[in-house]
Amino acid sequence: MRILLVEDEKSLQEVIALNLRMEGYEVIVAGEGKTAIQLWSDQHFDLILLDVMLPGVDGFSICEQIRLRDEKTPIIFLTAKDTPQDRVQGLSLGADDYINKPFHLQELLLRIKNVLKRSNPEIEASLRQFEFDDYWVNFGNYTARGKDGEINLTKKEAMLLKLLIERRNEVVSRQEILQAVWGYDVFPSTRTIDNFILSFRKYFEENPKNPRYFKSIRGVGYRFEYSD
Repeated sequence: MRILLVEDEKSLQEVIALNLRMEGYEVIVAGEGKTAIQLWSDQHFDLILLDVMLPGVDGFSICEQIRLRDEKTPIIFLTAKDTPQDRVQGLSLGADDYINKPFHLQELLLRIKNVLKRSNPEIEASLRQFEFDDYWVNFGNYTARGKDGEINLTKKEAMLLKLLIERRNEVVSRQEILQAVWGYDVFPSTRTIDNFILSFRKYFEENPKNPRYFKSIRGVGYRFEYSD
């Protein structure tokens, strides 16, 4: 999962980012408000960690701007502004949690985990294995059952399948796929994604030329279609 960390204190920024990465999160860092807004506009994030006192645009204003266009992405304030009025203001703007500095690192990690669980309950339930019709995918050991029997998936195949399944019935853009599966700094060609989708159709589609599950949306991205 990708986290946008908005913090201007360099030493604290580095400590938080390091520990989040050790927990397996991908972390993108912004040190001031305008950069944070631009990053949020251009990229997909699963959670935003947001300081209040920032150069340029303050954290409350950033939260307000994000919530005008995005009600779903979880936001956690991480700030030294600790009065009851500050806390009420942050939560009333749409934040999911409000943590005062100084804080215990383990508490921060636990709060992040809990907020992500609350915001994605169906994803949390399907992280290990997902079944659709006669098929299944196990994300723990990179195996699956397709139309011709059991398959050993590559790590990238499992990551892309997981992303599409977690966002099922939604169009996932090529940019989001590249960021989530390959990382923001290492972009393969979009043809690489096409080849992965062709492999998924070969594994799971009775008629790969007329796919039921793995749909291409011309000029936008891809969609995994399935209803329980």
